[in-house]
Amino acid sequence: MIKMDRRAQRSQTAIKKAFIELMAERNFDQMTIQDISDRANVGRRTVYDHYMDKFDILNKLIEEHIHELKILCRDADDLSFAEGNLIWFEYFEKHDSFFSTILASKGASVFRSRFLEFVMEELEGEVKEEGINHGLSKDLIVKFFGAAIVEIVIAWINQGLSEPSEIVAEQVGILLDRNF
Repeated sequence: MIKMDRRAQRSQTAIKKAFIELMAERNFDQMTIQDISDRANVGRRTVYDHYMDKFDILNKLIEEHIHELKILCRDADDLSFAEGNLIWFEYFEKHDSFFSTILASKGASVFRSRFLEFVMEELEGEVKEEGINHGLSKDLIVKFFGAAIVEIVIAWINQGLSEPSEIVAEQVGILLDRNF
């Protein structure tokens, strides 16, 4: 029983790695399950045992990373926004091959919308409607800062920002601390 679990884990890891490599090399639309199985050195049936199709692989990879970011948020609950952001940016650096590949592919819009949804959920409980935000819609504040955070992260991953992760994390954190 344990052997099957390990074998299944190894197969899934190989499939995900192959999928990311192929996304970096070619257009998502041109990628086939056969290409993925060949690269992963597993049979097509094995791919289908774990995933419905290439869209399912993409969705599951995105969900895995969002799940990990949620865990990081929970663990950083007592930190300032700047400290918590640094943890995120370190995570993005550690998984750069996935994030840079996904953002250069057709998966970018799927990732962006899931990431935005996640960021807005995280910000929802942080919004204070008094002080600097008095009279402003909570929904508008969450959407504004959620979109800003997502675009900053994407620009940084795509190297549209030349500042190192520590500086970006700190400055975004300062902006969030000022407004939340």
